[in-house]
Amino acid sequence: MPYVLLIVINAVFVNNFVLSRFLGICPFLGVSKKTDTALGMGLAVIFVMGVASVITYAIDLALVAAGIEYLRTIVFILVIAALIQLVEIFVKRFSPSLYSALGVYLPLITTNCAVLGVAIMNVTELATTNILYSFVNGVASGVGFTIAILILAGIREKMEIADIPESFKGFPITLAAAAVIAMGFAAFSGLSFG
Repeated sequence: MPYVLLIVINAVFVNNFVLSRFLGICPFLGVSKKTDTALGMGLAVIFVMGVASVITYAIDLALVAAGIEYLRTIVFILVIAALIQLVEIFVKRFSPSLYSALGVYLPLITTNCAVLGVAIMNVTELATTNILYSFVNGVASGVGFTIAILILAGIREKMEIADIPESFKGFPITLAAAAVIAMGFAAFSGLSFG
């Protein structure tokens, strides 16, 4: 059980995909204008990362057994694309307002490097990898993404009413805020668990 806790802390804080590995920046910056859309995107990413981690782990076992693990990336992208289609259908059916608010960024989860990154990391980097650890890492990585995007969305909402110099308004101040958040999360890399 302690190893599962280490995976969670590592995925959420220490090696956060957005703030440490710089994967998934497009939806991170694009959907973080409002906290409600950021939460919707975060929940979609948690679901896709968790389910994709389990499915891609199982598929990777078959690829390795067949000696065709060089097809790993292509197969993983296809699995992720199929999952995104399911999420898109579900969100469009049950929350049309969230669907319209997410816009083009929902299908962009398919090309979100963080989702593919967690799937590949699960089969290549995790020590003593098994399907449970892959699932926990996928969900925790999605939670880390969600925390990061919610923090940035909250800051961006406050910046809408702040008196910001004209040259910093919009994207420049957003990048500066993201950099400060990333520095805050970098402090977690000094944690020692041994």
